Amino acid sequence: MSGWFTIDKIDGDTYIISEYRHWEETHCYLLNGSERSLLIDTGLGICNIFDEVIKLTDKPVTAAATHIHWDHIGGHKYFPDFYAHGEELEWLTGKFPLSIETVKNMVVDRCELPENYDIDTYTIFQGMPTRVLKDKDEIDIGGRTIEVLHTPGHSPGHMCFWERERGYLFTGDLVYKDTLLAYYPSTDPEAYLDSLEKVAELPVKRVFPAHHSLDIQPEILERMSDAFKNLKKSGKLHHGSGTFHYGDWAIWL
Repeated sequence: MSGWFTIDKIDGDTYIISEYRHWEETHCYLLNGSERSLLIDTGLGICNIFDEVIKLTDKPVTAAATHIHWDHIGGHKYFPDFYAHGEELEWLTGKFPLSIETVKNMVVDRCELPENYDIDTYTIFQGMPTRVLKDKDEIDIGGRTIEVLHTPGHSPGHMCFWERERGYLFTGDLVYKDTLLAYYPSTDPEAYLDSLEKVAELPVKRVFPAHHSLDIQPEILERMSDAFKNLKKSGKLHHGSGTFHYGDWAIWL
C-alpha cells in the first residue's frame, strides 16, 4: 500500500497529507505544536494515515474532522482522541445519511486502489468524540492556537480551522477549486452564503482546502461570497436551481 499518500511541507511544523490516487484528491493537514499535534481530517481510510503521521511528529495526536463525511473521517479509527461538531454527532452513531453500499461505490469510483485491497472491508467510521466542538472554541496544541469556525452549508456541522497568528485557514469542503456541492438534502445553500461571508472577512494569508488544487489564493473567498450573494439576489440560491460556473470553481445547488 506504499505510494498512497503524498506529503508536502507548508512550514517547519505543518504538513499536507494528500490522497491523489482517488478522484477527490483529499488533503489532510498535520499541525505540530510543542505539546501535541492536530490532524485536520483523516482521509478515506483506505490506507493507514497513522503510519505517515508518526513519521512527522513524536507528539500525541488529536484528529479533528472538518465534517463527518466518509472521505474526511476514514482514518479516525487510528486516532481514539478526536473532536467533532455537535451538529453531526448522530452521523457517528449509525445515522449517516448514505448507505454503506453508496459509499463503497464512491470509494472505488475513479480510484487507483492499492493492489489486493478488498472494498468489502470498507466501513464508515463510528464513535464518540473526546471533545464536542462549537463555534469560537480554541484548540491549544502548545505554542499554536487554532480557532474553530462553525461554517455550515456543505454540512450542518461543517467547521473551518483558523490559525490567526500564521493567517492559515483550513477550509474543508467550504472552499476549494472545482465544483462545490450544496445540492443534497443535508446541505443548506443559505447557510453556505453566511459561512462564506464569515471567512471572507478574515485576514487570511493562505487557504488550505480539503480537495483538489493547492494553488488557491485568499481572494477566492471574496469571489465565492460575491457569487453566492448574486445567486441569492437573482432567486437562485436554493436546491435544484442548477450548476453555476465561475472559471476555476462552480457550485452545484
